[in-house]
Amino acid sequence: MTMDRDMILHLEAMSRVELSESEREGAQAELQNVLTQLQPLTALDTEGVEPMYHAAPLVNVTREDAVEPSMEPELLLANAAHEKNDCFMVHRTVD
Repeated sequence: MTMDRDMILHLEAMSRVELSESEREGAQAELQNVLTQLQPLTALDTEGVEPMYHAAPLVNVTREDAVEPSMEPELLLANAAHEKNDCFMVHRTVD
């Protein structure tokens, strides 16, 4: 694959940036260098290899959802300045 001016203009439009002509030339050279370095990977046999979304396996680290008893309202509200109907009473912040 060759990184030509049309590809740079397309990438520029997709990323919604506006480059100067010198920046376009620099980006073209840098991206062409990346493509050249990645070229040997095209020779690899990937037949039967499943596509990956992430290089490392992702594991859900959340615990099982289980019903557990809550603390008693009296204990939770012990240090409340004001309480009403088992709820904290606070100053109104929105009219």
